[in-house]
Amino acid sequence: MKNWLGIAPTGRPFVKMQGLRNHFVIVDGRTQPFKPSISEIVSICDIETGPGAEQLMVIEPVSDAGEGAYARVRIYNPDGEEAEACGNATRCVAKLLFEEAGLDEMGLEINFQILNCSKEGDNISVEMGHISFEWDKIPLAENADTLNVNVACELGENAVAVNVGNPHLVYFVEKFNSELLRAEGPKVQNNPLFPQSINVGSAEIIDDTHIKLQVWERPGMLTMGCGSGACAAVAAARARGYVHHLDFVYVEMPGGTLKITYKDNTLAVMSGPAEYCYSGYLTI
Repeated sequence: MKNWLGIAPTGRPFVKMQGLRNHFVIVDGRTQPFKPSISEIVSICDIETGPGAEQLMVIEPVSDAGEGAYARVRIYNPDGEEAEACGNATRCVAKLLFEEAGLDEMGLEINFQILNCSKEGDNISVEMGHISFEWDKIPLAENADTLNVNVACELGENAVAVNVGNPHLVYFVEKFNSELLRAEGPKVQNNPLFPQSINVGSAEIIDDTHIKLQVWERPGMLTMGCGSGACAAVAAARARGYVHHLDFVYVEMPGGTLKITYKDNTLAVMSGPAEYCYSGYLTI
């Protein structure tokens, strides 16, 4: 009888990880470059044709912009397009590279910025970058009050637009309703006010240190957890005066909870778990 491992074809090694039940396929392209086509990315992320993932992460050598970082990480959405940021995915890659390098701290170059990562007990902490409420940085198609963006839907009338490495629109609701977000998220996401589309969050303030959240993410999916969305919700809640705790806020999502703190009052720092699922080979 043949060994199954001798029957199955081998190819490009990968590791699959999850953070708050967001799943990521991670590939090392540092010594052997990995430049997948859009169709290959779609196939990898599709659970019916590949390992399945909400993002494909490719580790590369740093660029000139990432001098001093341990590695560069490129993020690809399931539609094959490159994404600017993903907090849960960054924690997963950081955990993998911490164990590779035997380090407790490192910088990772993502979207030509260096994000500082560190171990925090059993969790991984990531400095997610500077928060911006400037309309052209989000970006919006026209100048608008980003703390009161009038894109009315069943989630509410006025939302907060904020960029935390990628664009987010946060609605504050009286009662969290994931099915309503599933119905309304795609409509808001495709509004012409958002030329690069936008991630849509539905946030319920529980108390001064707790927010309940779910996010309809680009390119079009309701996720169990969103790291950048958690940072956006806390930034929006602080800007609106809904939370006043100066040290931290816990953001509860269907997949688990993240701790969001502020550094120098302009930098969001996210801390949460990252776990291994399995490893294998891509046969594309």
